[in-house]
Amino acid sequence: MRVGVEVGGTFTDLVMVADGRIRVTKVPSTPARPDEGALAAIAAAEVDLSAVDDLVHGSTVATNAILERKGARICLFTTAGFRDVLFLQRHSRRRIYDLFYRKPEPVLHRRDIFEIDERMGPDGRAVRALDPATAESAIRAALAGGDYEAVAICFLNAYADPAHEAAVAQIVRRLRPELNVTCSHDVCREFREYERSSTTTLAAYVQPVIERYLNRFAAALKAGGHAGRFSVMQSNGGRLPADAMGRNAITSLFSGPAAGVIGAARMAARAGFTEVITLDMGGTSTDVCLVEGGRPSLIGETEIDGLPIKTPVIDIATVGAGGGSLIWIDDGGLMRVGPHSAGADPGPACYGRGGTAATVTDAHLVRGTIRGESFLGGRMALDMEAAAVALREQAGKLGLEPVQAADAAIQIADANITQAIQRISTERGKDPRDYALLAFGGAGPMQAARIAEDLGLRTVLVPPHAGVLSAWGLLASDFVHYAAQTRRLPVAPDSLPEIRATLESLSAEVQAYLRDLGLTDPPRLTATLEMRYLGQAFEIPVEAELSALLAMDAAALSAAFDRAHHQVFEFSKGGGAAEIVSFRVGAAVAPAALPDLAQEAEAPMPPRPTEIFERGRRKTCTLLPRSALAAGDPPRPGPLLVEDGTSTIYVPDGWTAAIGEAHCLVMRRAQDQQEDTIG
Repeated sequence: MRVGVEVGGTFTDLVMVADGRIRVTKVPSTPARPDEGALAAIAAAEVDLSAVDDLVHGSTVATNAILERKGARICLFTTAGFRDVLFLQRHSRRRIYDLFYRKPEPVLHRRDIFEIDERMGPDGRAVRALDPATAESAIRAALAGGDYEAVAICFLNAYADPAHEAAVAQIVRRLRPELNVTCSHDVCREFREYERSSTTTLAAYVQPVIERYLNRFAAALKAGGHAGRFSVMQSNGGRLPADAMGRNAITSLFSGPAAGVIGAARMAARAGFTEVITLDMGGTSTDVCLVEGGRPSLIGETEIDGLPIKTPVIDIATVGAGGGSLIWIDDGGLMRVGPHSAGADPGPACYGRGGTAATVTDAHLVRGTIRGESFLGGRMALDMEAAAVALREQAGKLGLEPVQAADAAIQIADANITQAIQRISTERGKDPRDYALLAFGGAGPMQAARIAEDLGLRTVLVPPHAGVLSAWGLLASDFVHYAAQTRRLPVAPDSLPEIRATLESLSAEVQAYLRDLGLTDPPRLTATLEMRYLGQAFEIPVEAELSALLAMDAAALSAAFDRAHHQVFEFSKGGGAAEIVSFRVGAAVAPAALPDLAQEAEAPMPPRPTEIFERGRRKTCTLLPRSALAAGDPPRPGPLLVEDGTSTIYVPDGWTAAIGEAHCLVMRRAQDQQEDTIG
């Protein structure tokens, strides 16, 4: 038996696989204590924890700790003269016309940053040697002045030689063994001091929070009889055993969205699609990602609340346009949707939990694309009157009826999501029309077809149990570990031995790490080279299988970089002098294969008409359960409302729907089908 539990901002989802059968559950999240929501989902699904061999978990605990500034009390030891790196940051201004703009606030105060007299050069040679006695005196004084839970250590150029960091860490552990200690060379062996300092500080900040959370959750699982493997999802799309995650908390920041992308990519591949754009519209936000060749793209850096983090993450764009996103009128009298959300507590007005603000879910209920009596398969009743009252206030400001305001709000949400997809496709040299759109999350399938139209896409996929695909993605994810290192080397024949030696060293490191965790199956090894032309300030990634990169000569490496550069910037120097700045190697061990996320047959329910208000006019749709669509049946023309228990699928007029491979519902634009037939 295998169980995946994903804690979202509004709902907690569970997928259980036992004896080749799938069981799904969706319960409201408990934002204050996410583990309670996870345990509630386990209880609702009647899971026998003693029979669970593999339990995988994804949550927003680390993310919330940073956003809400509820992490540990930490201090930072840094090189003398570099105390203000976290506050100086970069020259860039996110809002260039804001006269009151302030840079993002670090998670610690300046008084909690202490300087150590040492300095390492970028070549790894000590410019100013560390004196252990002087360092210990400074550390004693620093730790005596604050009630700290964790210590971050980030010295200048420690990525080149971590000896000084390791020595200071040893002193801290000897003086205060109860403290968590995080060194930059353990979490980010790459250059750029501000980004490395920020990553190290944030890692130390969330480490005690994640450890307490995982220990508490693991204790509850053990009390319930669980003795199997307990894993946690990472932002890079892979999972690690919970014990290992307790030492790598920073990698769990975006575990929920990452699980959704992995689930979508695996499901799309089973349905015969390898080039897809994933659309995960949940209760709080919408996440979109580009998948090519069946794999999502990784980037080496991201940010949270404006603070940079250098760690491999799936390249996901997020927009505040989820089911719980608030509908409001700005000072100029224009309707807006998001980014703020009603979340799980109190939630949308229609949930009947005290919420009074209008949300996207309320809009869908009022315009008819959600039916209150069948929400979550009828397990949760919705209050139509409360939704209408919430929308009436916003509608009155615009001189609209509530149903018109509801329709307008959903169109605005569609536009926001369309812009997010353009950021990960068009703005990066990719034509979205070359991809299918795979929609999931509770709200994604309701809006996917119209978003696809706006982008010129011809095909939309909706997997079974679309509302809980992220939980299935937890179980479908590999065990993954990455190691990276900054090392500047020119792309030239003389550098090839050193390039290959660096890749092989990182490969040995990641494989040894997974073996130490008990994962002994042969891993799939990938590598990424961060490259740039000489004279450029920033680099772009060149990714391939490790074996392929090791086999390349200097000319092949240069050509691969030229292609990657042209893809992003529409030009390349065609063999111009280039250099490698950083190396990254990843190792992935696949879990046992999963059955398809098929739905069990439901009691037959005849299709019947229902009325919706969409795009400014009333329409009659055919309402039917997903079980009414069978593989091999001819495509059904829209407009349709298809209910599948965890989400509702809207098939507009001009589109058709049919069941394809892996039980995915495939929506196609009718005009494109006709053109294909004529061709």
